[in-house]
Amino acid sequence: MAASLTTHVLDLAAGRPAAGMAVELYRLDGDGETLVTRFHTNADGRSDGPILGDATPRSGVYELRFHVSDYLKTGRETPFLGVVPVRFGLDAEGGHHHVPLLLSPYGYSTYRGS
Repeated sequence: MAASLTTHVLDLAAGRPAAGMAVELYRLDGDGETLVTRFHTNADGRSDGPILGDATPRSGVYELRFHVSDYLKTGRETPFLGVVPVRFGLDAEGGHHHVPLLLSPYGYSTYRGS
């Protein structure tokens, strides 16, 4: 089974999905990093579908970069968090990979979801 990748961002302080957050996916290797795609989370705080689309991914190390500062800006102060990087290994035959991000103004948590 070919790998697929999705994400979901939840704003724990507001108690709702983090809609409209900019996210980038990079592939990392010995030559540096390559931007694979960029998107914004939907109204449910999710990627609209598999992040890699119909492409068959290569096994390796990837990094999702969540641009939380733009999402967290309230106009009163500079957000504590800027870009949250989540680096993970992806096996091209490893099935579905889901990377949730639980976010608050001063911290975050992530895990491999299902």
